[in-house]
Amino acid sequence: MVYIYKKIIGNQNYFYLRASKRKNGKQVTKDIAYLGKTIDEAKKKFPKVVQNKQEVKKSYRRINLFLESEYYKNKIIKEKLKKDSLLEKNLIEIEACKLHFEKVFKKLDGLTRRDILENFSIEFAYNTTSIEGNTITLEEAKRFFERGSTPANRKLREIYDLQNTRDVLFWLNNEKKDISHKLIIEIHKKLLDKIDQRTNYRTTDVRVIKSHFESSPGLYVKTDMDLLLKWYKENKKNLHPFVLAVIFHHKIEKIHPFLDGNGRTGRMLMNYILIRAGYPPSVIYKKNRDEYLDALGSADKINLPNIDERYKKLIEYIINETTESYWNLFL
Repeated sequence: MVYIYKKIIGNQNYFYLRASKRKNGKQVTKDIAYLGKTIDEAKKKFPKVVQNKQEVKKSYRRINLFLESEYYKNKIIKEKLKKDSLLEKNLIEIEACKLHFEKVFKKLDGLTRRDILENFSIEFAYNTTSIEGNTITLEEAKRFFERGSTPANRKLREIYDLQNTRDVLFWLNNEKKDISHKLIIEIHKKLLDKIDQRTNYRTTDVRVIKSHFESSPGLYVKTDMDLLLKWYKENKKNLHPFVLAVIFHHKIEKIHPFLDGNGRTGRMLMNYILIRAGYPPSVIYKKNRDEYLDALGSADKINLPNIDERYKKLIEYIINETTESYWNLFL
Protein backbone atom coordinates (compact mmCIF):
# COMPACT_ATOMS: atom_id res chain seq x y z
CA MET A 1 0.00 0.00 0.00
CA VAL A 2 1.21 3.50 -0.86
CA TYR A 3 0.04 6.54 1.07
CA ILE A 4 0.90 10.09 2.16
CA TYR A 5 2.87 10.24 5.40
CA LYS A 6 3.31 13.44 7.41
CA LYS A 7 6.31 13.89 9.68
CA ILE A 8 6.22 16.68 12.23
CA ILE A 9 9.57 18.04 13.36
CA GLY A 10 9.25 20.97 15.71
CA ASN A 11 6.45 23.08 14.27
CA GLN A 12 7.15 22.06 10.68
CA ASN A 13 5.32 19.45 8.60
CA TYR A 14 7.14 17.29 6.04
CA PHE A 15 5.11 15.24 3.57
CA TYR A 16 6.41 11.97 2.11
CA LEU A 17 5.09 9.33 -0.21
CA ARG A 18 5.44 6.09 1.72
CA ALA A 19 5.04 2.43 0.74
CA SER A 20 4.14 -0.32 3.19
CA LYS A 21 4.04 -4.08 2.62
CA ARG A 22 4.42 -7.35 4.52
CA LYS A 23 7.73 -9.16 4.03
CA ASN A 24 8.69 -12.35 5.85
CA GLY A 25 5.80 -11.84 8.28
CA LYS A 26 6.79 -8.25 9.13
CA GLN A 27 5.40 -4.91 8.00
CA VAL A 28 8.10 -3.04 6.09
CA THR A 29 7.79 0.65 5.20
CA LYS A 30 9.94 2.91 3.10
CA ASP A 31 9.71 6.48 1.88
CA ILE A 32 9.47 6.65 -1.90
CA ALA A 33 9.67 10.41 -2.34
CA TYR A 34 9.72 13.68 -0.43
CA LEU A 35 6.76 15.87 -1.45
CA GLY A 36 7.38 19.11 0.43
CA LYS A 37 6.42 21.01 3.56
CA THR A 38 2.83 21.81 2.63
CA ILE A 39 -0.12 20.15 0.94
CA ASP A 40 0.23 22.75 -1.84
CA GLU A 41 3.79 21.58 -2.53
CA ALA A 42 2.81 17.93 -2.26
CA LYS A 43 -0.06 18.40 -4.71
CA LYS A 44 2.29 19.96 -7.29
CA LYS A 45 5.11 17.46 -6.85
CA PHE A 46 3.05 14.28 -6.64
CA PRO A 47 2.33 13.79 -10.40
CA LYS A 48 6.01 14.36 -11.26
CA VAL A 49 7.64 12.14 -8.67
CA VAL A 50 5.34 9.15 -9.28
CA GLN A 51 5.43 9.19 -13.07
CA ASN A 52 7.83 6.23 -13.30
CA LYS A 53 6.97 4.51 -10.02
CA GLN A 54 4.81 1.49 -10.83
CA GLU A 55 4.18 0.66 -7.16
CA VAL A 56 2.08 3.86 -6.91
CA LYS A 57 -0.19 3.01 -9.84
CA LYS A 58 -2.89 1.17 -7.88
CA SER A 59 -3.01 3.87 -5.19
CA TYR A 60 -2.73 6.87 -7.52
CA ARG A 61 -6.41 7.87 -7.57
CA ARG A 62 -6.85 7.49 -3.80
CA ILE A 63 -3.75 9.58 -3.06
CA ASN A 64 -4.62 12.20 -5.66
CA LEU A 65 -8.12 12.47 -4.21
CA PHE A 66 -6.68 13.00 -0.73
CA LEU A 67 -4.28 15.71 -1.93
CA GLU A 68 -6.94 17.50 -3.94
CA SER A 69 -9.48 17.56 -1.11
CA GLU A 70 -6.87 18.65 1.46
CA TYR A 71 -5.62 21.37 -0.89
CA TYR A 72 -9.09 22.90 -1.20
CA LYS A 73 -9.83 22.51 2.51
CA ASN A 74 -6.65 24.48 3.25
CA LYS A 75 -7.83 27.21 0.90
CA ILE A 76 -11.13 27.44 2.76
CA ILE A 77 -9.37 27.52 6.15
CA LYS A 78 -7.36 30.55 4.97
CA GLU A 79 -10.59 32.39 4.13
CA LYS A 80 -11.64 32.35 7.81
CA LEU A 81 -15.34 31.91 7.06
CA LYS A 82 -18.03 33.09 9.44
CA LYS A 83 -18.92 30.28 11.84
CA ASP A 84 -22.28 28.53 11.65
CA SER A 85 -23.50 26.76 14.79
CA LEU A 86 -25.25 24.04 12.77
CA LEU A 87 -22.25 23.33 10.57
CA GLU A 88 -19.22 23.82 12.84
CA LYS A 89 -16.15 21.96 11.46
CA ASN A 90 -18.25 20.53 8.62
CA LEU A 91 -18.42 23.99 7.07
CA ILE A 92 -14.86 23.56 5.79
CA GLU A 93 -15.71 20.22 4.18
CA ILE A 94 -18.73 21.45 2.24
CA GLU A 95 -17.15 24.76 1.22
CA ALA A 96 -14.08 22.90 -0.09
CA CYS A 97 -16.37 20.87 -2.35
CA LYS A 98 -18.06 24.04 -3.57
CA LEU A 99 -14.73 25.75 -4.28
CA HIS A 100 -13.45 22.78 -6.29
CA PHE A 101 -16.82 22.58 -8.07
CA GLU A 102 -16.48 26.23 -9.13
CA LYS A 103 -12.76 26.39 -9.86
CA VAL A 104 -12.23 22.98 -11.47
CA PHE A 105 -15.40 21.18 -12.52
CA LYS A 106 -17.21 24.18 -14.03
CA LYS A 107 -14.12 25.10 -16.06
CA LEU A 108 -13.85 21.72 -17.75
CA ASP A 109 -14.93 21.47 -21.38
CA GLY A 110 -18.59 20.74 -22.02
CA LEU A 111 -18.17 17.11 -23.05
CA THR A 112 -16.09 16.26 -19.97
CA ARG A 113 -18.62 17.95 -17.67
CA ARG A 114 -21.40 16.00 -19.38
CA ASP A 115 -19.54 12.71 -18.90
CA ILE A 116 -19.02 13.41 -15.19
CA LEU A 117 -22.67 14.40 -14.73
CA GLU A 118 -23.75 11.24 -16.57
CA ASN A 119 -21.72 9.16 -14.14
CA PHE A 120 -23.11 11.11 -11.18
CA SER A 121 -26.67 10.73 -12.48
CA ILE A 122 -26.31 6.93 -12.61
CA GLU A 123 -25.04 6.79 -9.02
CA PHE A 124 -27.75 9.17 -7.86
CA ALA A 125 -30.57 7.41 -9.72
CA TYR A 126 -29.50 3.99 -8.48
CA ASN A 127 -29.12 5.03 -4.84
CA THR A 128 -32.17 7.27 -4.46
CA THR A 129 -34.48 4.68 -6.05
CA SER A 130 -32.87 1.77 -4.17
CA ILE A 131 -33.55 3.51 -0.86
CA GLU A 132 -37.24 3.23 -1.76
CA GLY A 133 -37.04 -0.46 -2.70
CA ASN A 134 -36.02 -0.50 -6.38
CA THR A 135 -34.18 -3.80 -6.97
CA ILE A 136 -32.14 -2.80 -10.04
CA THR A 137 -28.44 -3.12 -9.18
CA LEU A 138 -25.79 -0.47 -9.82
CA GLU A 139 -24.19 -2.59 -12.54
CA GLU A 140 -27.56 -3.07 -14.23
CA ALA A 141 -28.19 0.68 -14.01
CA LYS A 142 -24.83 1.39 -15.64
CA ARG A 143 -25.50 -1.04 -18.49
CA PHE A 144 -28.98 0.44 -18.95
CA PHE A 145 -27.81 4.04 -19.23
CA GLU A 146 -24.49 3.44 -20.99
CA ARG A 147 -25.50 0.69 -23.43
CA GLY A 148 -29.27 0.69 -23.44
CA SER A 149 -29.34 -2.84 -22.00
CA THR A 150 -32.67 -3.31 -20.22
CA PRO A 151 -32.33 -5.15 -16.88
CA ALA A 152 -33.78 -8.67 -17.07
CA ASN A 153 -36.47 -9.90 -14.68
CA ARG A 154 -37.17 -6.43 -13.30
CA LYS A 155 -40.52 -4.70 -13.03
CA LEU A 156 -41.28 -2.11 -15.70
CA ARG A 157 -42.02 0.47 -13.00
CA GLU A 158 -38.48 0.02 -11.64
CA ILE A 159 -37.01 0.82 -15.05
CA TYR A 160 -39.24 3.91 -15.40
CA ASP A 161 -38.25 4.88 -11.85
CA LEU A 162 -34.57 4.82 -12.77
CA GLN A 163 -35.04 6.60 -16.10
CA ASN A 164 -37.30 9.30 -14.67
CA THR A 165 -34.85 10.09 -11.87
CA ARG A 166 -31.95 10.55 -14.27
CA ASP A 167 -34.07 12.72 -16.60
CA VAL A 168 -35.35 14.95 -13.79
CA LEU A 169 -31.83 15.48 -12.45
CA PHE A 170 -30.61 16.73 -15.83
CA TRP A 171 -33.72 18.86 -16.28
CA LEU A 172 -33.24 20.56 -12.91
CA ASN A 173 -29.53 21.11 -13.56
CA ASN A 174 -30.59 23.70 -16.16
CA GLU A 175 -33.80 24.93 -14.51
CA LYS A 176 -34.00 28.51 -13.21
CA LYS A 177 -37.35 28.60 -11.37
CA ASP A 178 -37.49 29.15 -7.64
CA ILE A 179 -39.20 26.53 -5.51
CA SER A 180 -42.99 26.78 -5.50
CA HIS A 181 -46.01 24.49 -5.20
CA LYS A 182 -46.09 24.26 -8.99
CA LEU A 183 -42.43 23.23 -9.26
CA ILE A 184 -42.66 20.68 -6.42
CA ILE A 185 -45.69 19.04 -8.03
CA GLU A 186 -44.00 19.13 -11.44
CA ILE A 187 -40.87 17.42 -10.07
CA HIS A 188 -43.00 14.76 -8.41
CA LYS A 189 -45.07 14.24 -11.56
CA LYS A 190 -41.96 13.75 -13.71
CA LEU A 191 -40.43 11.35 -11.18
CA LEU A 192 -43.56 9.20 -11.16
CA ASP A 193 -44.27 9.37 -14.91
CA LYS A 194 -45.75 6.02 -16.07
CA ILE A 195 -45.55 4.79 -12.46
CA ASP A 196 -48.29 6.52 -10.47
CA GLN A 197 -50.80 9.05 -11.77
CA ARG A 198 -51.63 10.43 -8.30
CA THR A 199 -49.41 13.48 -8.72
CA ASN A 200 -51.10 16.23 -6.70
CA TYR A 201 -50.83 16.82 -2.96
CA ARG A 202 -52.75 14.14 -1.12
CA THR A 203 -56.01 14.91 0.66
CA THR A 204 -56.26 11.58 2.50
CA ASP A 205 -54.34 10.39 5.56
CA VAL A 206 -51.37 8.03 5.24
CA ARG A 207 -49.34 5.99 7.68
CA VAL A 208 -45.62 5.88 6.96
CA ILE A 209 -44.49 2.31 7.64
CA LYS A 210 -41.57 1.86 10.08
CA SER A 211 -41.48 5.59 10.85
CA HIS A 212 -41.54 7.20 14.30
CA PHE A 213 -43.43 10.31 13.21
CA GLU A 214 -46.95 11.17 12.15
CA SER A 215 -47.22 12.71 8.71
CA SER A 216 -49.53 15.65 8.14
CA PRO A 217 -53.22 14.68 8.03
CA GLY A 218 -54.57 14.91 4.48
CA LEU A 219 -56.74 17.88 5.41
CA TYR A 220 -53.65 19.90 6.44
CA VAL A 221 -51.12 18.92 3.74
CA LYS A 222 -51.65 22.04 1.61
CA THR A 223 -51.53 24.29 4.69
CA ASP A 224 -48.31 22.66 5.93
CA MET A 225 -46.75 23.00 2.47
CA ASP A 226 -47.78 26.68 2.46
CA LEU A 227 -45.99 27.12 5.80
CA LEU A 228 -42.90 25.29 4.52
CA LEU A 229 -42.67 27.50 1.41
CA LYS A 230 -43.21 30.60 3.54
CA TRP A 231 -40.37 29.48 5.83
CA TYR A 232 -38.16 28.76 2.78
CA LYS A 233 -38.71 32.22 1.29
CA GLU A 234 -38.05 33.93 4.63
CA ASN A 235 -34.83 31.98 5.28
CA LYS A 236 -33.20 31.38 1.89
CA LYS A 237 -31.03 34.47 2.34
CA ASN A 238 -30.45 34.02 6.07
CA LEU A 239 -29.45 30.37 6.40
CA HIS A 240 -26.42 28.69 4.90
CA PRO A 241 -27.67 27.05 1.64
CA PHE A 242 -26.68 23.58 2.87
CA VAL A 243 -28.64 24.00 6.09
CA LEU A 244 -31.60 25.36 4.10
CA ALA A 245 -31.50 22.40 1.69
CA VAL A 246 -31.25 19.74 4.41
CA ILE A 247 -34.06 21.19 6.55
CA PHE A 248 -36.30 21.60 3.51
CA HIS A 249 -35.69 17.96 2.60
CA HIS A 250 -36.49 16.82 6.15
CA LYS A 251 -39.72 18.82 6.28
CA ILE A 252 -40.89 17.41 2.94
CA GLU A 253 -40.41 13.92 4.35
CA LYS A 254 -42.22 14.80 7.58
CA ILE A 255 -45.22 16.36 5.82
CA HIS A 256 -45.23 13.50 3.27
CA PRO A 257 -47.31 15.56 0.79
CA PHE A 258 -47.75 12.79 -1.80
CA LEU A 259 -49.16 9.28 -1.69
CA ASP A 260 -45.94 7.93 -3.21
CA GLY A 261 -42.51 9.27 -4.17
CA ASN A 262 -41.91 11.57 -1.18
CA GLY A 263 -38.34 10.42 -0.53
CA ARG A 264 -37.27 10.72 -4.15
CA THR A 265 -38.93 14.14 -4.43
CA GLY A 266 -37.36 15.38 -1.19
CA ARG A 267 -33.83 14.33 -2.16
CA MET A 268 -34.28 15.86 -5.60
CA LEU A 269 -35.45 19.16 -4.09
CA MET A 270 -32.51 19.17 -1.68
CA ASN A 271 -30.15 18.85 -4.64
CA TYR A 272 -32.00 21.54 -6.56
CA ILE A 273 -31.52 24.00 -3.68
CA LEU A 274 -27.80 23.11 -3.57
CA ILE A 275 -27.36 23.49 -7.34
CA ARG A 276 -29.12 26.87 -7.37
CA ALA A 277 -26.76 28.06 -4.61
CA GLY A 278 -23.64 26.94 -6.52
CA TYR A 279 -23.00 23.73 -4.57
CA PRO A 280 -22.56 20.27 -6.10
CA PRO A 281 -25.47 17.83 -5.81
CA SER A 282 -25.32 14.97 -3.34
CA VAL A 283 -25.80 11.22 -3.34
CA ILE A 284 -27.41 9.65 -0.27
CA TYR A 285 -26.06 6.11 -0.44
CA LYS A 286 -28.38 3.12 -0.21
CA LYS A 287 -25.73 1.18 1.75
CA ASN A 288 -26.23 3.68 4.60
CA ARG A 289 -30.04 3.69 4.43
CA ASP A 290 -30.59 2.87 8.12
CA GLU A 291 -28.23 5.66 9.24
CA TYR A 292 -29.96 8.07 6.87
CA LEU A 293 -33.42 7.26 8.22
CA ASP A 294 -32.13 7.48 11.79
CA ALA A 295 -30.60 10.90 11.07
CA LEU A 296 -33.89 12.10 9.55
CA GLY A 297 -35.74 10.80 12.61
CA SER A 298 -33.47 12.70 14.99
CA ALA A 299 -35.05 15.97 13.81
CA ASP A 300 -38.69 14.85 13.74
CA LYS A 301 -39.68 16.67 16.93
CA ILE A 302 -38.53 20.07 15.64
CA ASN A 303 -41.36 22.25 14.35
CA LEU A 304 -40.85 25.22 12.06
CA PRO A 305 -39.95 28.01 12.41
CA ASN A 306 -37.76 26.60 15.21
CA ILE A 307 -34.27 25.49 14.15
CA ASP A 308 -32.00 24.09 16.84
CA GLU A 309 -29.04 21.80 17.41
CA ARG A 310 -31.16 18.69 17.01
CA TYR A 311 -30.59 19.21 13.28
CA LYS A 312 -26.82 18.72 13.68
CA LYS A 313 -26.95 14.94 13.34
CA LEU A 314 -28.86 15.09 10.06
CA ILE A 315 -26.74 17.92 8.66
CA GLU A 316 -23.50 16.17 9.59
CA TYR A 317 -24.72 12.93 8.05
CA ILE A 318 -25.67 14.54 4.73
CA ILE A 319 -22.43 16.53 4.60
CA ASN A 320 -20.49 13.27 4.98
CA GLU A 321 -22.52 11.72 2.15
CA THR A 322 -22.08 14.84 0.00
CA THR A 323 -18.31 15.05 0.44
CA GLU A 324 -17.85 11.33 -0.21
CA SER A 325 -19.96 11.44 -3.38
CA TYR A 326 -18.38 14.68 -4.59
CA TRP A 327 -14.71 13.68 -4.36
CA ASN A 328 -15.42 10.21 -5.74
CA LEU A 329 -17.66 11.28 -8.63
CA PHE A 330 -16.57 14.79 -9.64
CA LEU A 331 -12.78 14.51 -9.38
